[in-house]
Amino acid sequence: MVVVACLIAVACTSAFAIDDQRPTLAPYIPTPQDVVDRMLEVAQVTNKDTVFDLGCGDGRIVITAAKKFGARGVGIDIDKDRISESRRNARSAGVASLVRFEQADILNADVSTATVVTLYLVSSANLKLRPILTKQLQPGARIVSHAFGMGDWQPTKVDRFTDARGDERVIYLWRADGTLRTNP
Repeated sequence: MVVVACLIAVACTSAFAIDDQRPTLAPYIPTPQDVVDRMLEVAQVTNKDTVFDLGCGDGRIVITAAKKFGARGVGIDIDKDRISESRRNARSAGVASLVRFEQADILNADVSTATVVTLYLVSSANLKLRPILTKQLQPGARIVSHAFGMGDWQPTKVDRFTDARGDERVIYLWRADGTLRTNP
C-alpha cells in the first residue's frame, strides 16, 4: 500500500511539473559558434540587414550578426531566463544598441521587418513557422536553418560542412518569393 501511495504521489508530481512547463518547439541546444558564423555567411548578412532569430536561446546568432556584420537583430524566445541571458550577453559584447530580445511565443511573432530569419528548431516547428514566414516576409528575405528543412519547400541552397568538432552539419537557405506556403 505504501508503494502504491508513493507511485501515485510521484505520478501527480510529474503531471503537475509537465502542466507547469511552457510549450517549446525545440530543446535548448546552443548552436556552436562556427555554425553560427556559417549560417550568417550562407545568408550573406550585411550591415543593411535585420536578423531575427526565432528560439534565440542565449542570443549568440543576433549578437554575432551585430558584432561581425553590423546588422540589427531581434531574438525571440519563450524562456525568460534565456532572454535575460541574451540581454547580458549583448551588453558584454558591446552590441546592446543594435539588438533586442523579446520573451514571446515565436508562432505569434511579427517578423515582417526581418530581412534574415535564422532557425535552429526541429522540422515540425519549421513547418509550423513556414506559413507565417512566407506570409510576413518581403520577397528577397532569407531564411536560414541549421539542420532542419521545411518539408516540400525546396531550399535555394544546401551547405554541408564539417564543424570544428568534426561533426557533419547542414545549413538550408530559402528566399521568400511572395508565395504563401501552407503546411503540407
